[in-house]
Amino acid sequence: MTKTEKTLCHGIIHTASLGAAGVGAGLAQVPLSDNAIITPIQLTMIISLGKVFGKEIDKSTAKACLASQAASTVGKTAVQVILGWIPGVGNAANAAAAGALTEGIGWIIANEFSEKAA
Repeated sequence: MTKTEKTLCHGIIHTASLGAAGVGAGLAQVPLSDNAIITPIQLTMIISLGKVFGKEIDKSTAKACLASQAASTVGKTAVQVILGWIPGVGNAANAAAAGALTEGIGWIIANEFSEKAA
């Protein structure tokens, strides 16, 4: 991954992660409600990462990439069930989980795209 590609990926991934964290914080008390908003954020992130590496990623391909990382939602769901109902604590925990998972998914996908572009 070139320095320019890495810089672009940082911007895309961090923006998506902040968006996901914000949604996670706001919807912590309603289990799984944030998935309807976080998933499109992550799909947009994957499509944008593809553009960095000259890959034309359509929505169905982005969904497949995201599905391959679906096991990560188990952790977020556990946090939401255990802590999500506690105002303040649940919001912070859900925000951290959503942001961290989006960040992780973003870098996994970016590295995968980078390796395939080489």
